[in-house]
Amino acid sequence: MKNSNIFFCSLVVVLMLFLEGCENNNAVKIKQPDKMETLSWQTEFEDILPLLGHRNWILIVDKAFPLQSSQGMKYINTGKNILEVADSVLAKIDQSSHVQAIVYTDAELQFVNENLAPGIDIYKSDLYKMLWRYNFKTLNHEEIFAKLDDASKLFNVVVLKTEMSLPYTSVFIELDCGYWSAEKEAKLRQAIALQNQK
Repeated sequence: MKNSNIFFCSLVVVLMLFLEGCENNNAVKIKQPDKMETLSWQTEFEDILPLLGHRNWILIVDKAFPLQSSQGMKYINTGKNILEVADSVLAKIDQSSHVQAIVYTDAELQFVNENLAPGIDIYKSDLYKMLWRYNFKTLNHEEIFAKLDDASKLFNVVVLKTEMSLPYTSVFIELDCGYWSAEKEAKLRQAIALQNQK
């Protein structure tokens, strides 16, 4: 009886050691995700948004948008479509207390049709439904690039690249102060000018 108890206890100890070894082996095999692998484009954007302000730009661009040499340009590759990224970015800007969005699209987009780019009509319809409440403006592509060129010399521009492969589909967002309007600024300048005349 005594021998069988010793055998049983030994068997339990061996079994426990075996199971502990299996758990350790499994732990070694599980690869801990690298910080960069888990960092999504949304996380990157949410980290940078509090640093942005009046006169910064956010571009949500098609796949062919060029990598520019300007130091003020920060690129984030989203791997998503423009509408999904634009919707998310505009929602985050709307939730912020410090900035508001002035939205531009390429004027050329209005003239791109299904014959030239199949799928463009659905895209335009969905885009304009999303942007109508922002009272968005259209500018010729070259005019927008001229604005960006000037802005990037002094202010950072965040470029969110997407998988979109239709022309003139990019969305350009100029940031304005969220708590100070152009009207208030004009009144302030008027008051300063009146004071200086005295």
